[in-house]
Amino acid sequence: MYVILVYDVDVSRVNKLMKLCRRFLFHIQNSVFEGEITESNLTKLKLKIKNVIDEGYDSVIIFEFESFNPKFAHKEIIGVEKRPTDFII
Repeated sequence: MYVILVYDVDVSRVNKLMKLCRRFLFHIQNSVFEGEITESNLTKLKLKIKNVIDEGYDSVIIFEFESFNPKFAHKEIIGVEKRPTDFII
């Protein structure tokens, strides 16, 4: 599956989260990662993210694509949803 991961976390956790995400995905921009990942590795990544962030303050958004068709996209937020949206443009 293809994923796009973006995060907004406290500065004290940025480097730790960046290093973790680099183990699974490609760093393409500040706080943005993308790439192909297996279901099991995505599960591992999500568990590790929960150990790094403060779920009451930080925000990590993972967009999951089964194919490159946006209607097959799934959005999951770990932590705080800072600016809620109902759809992806």
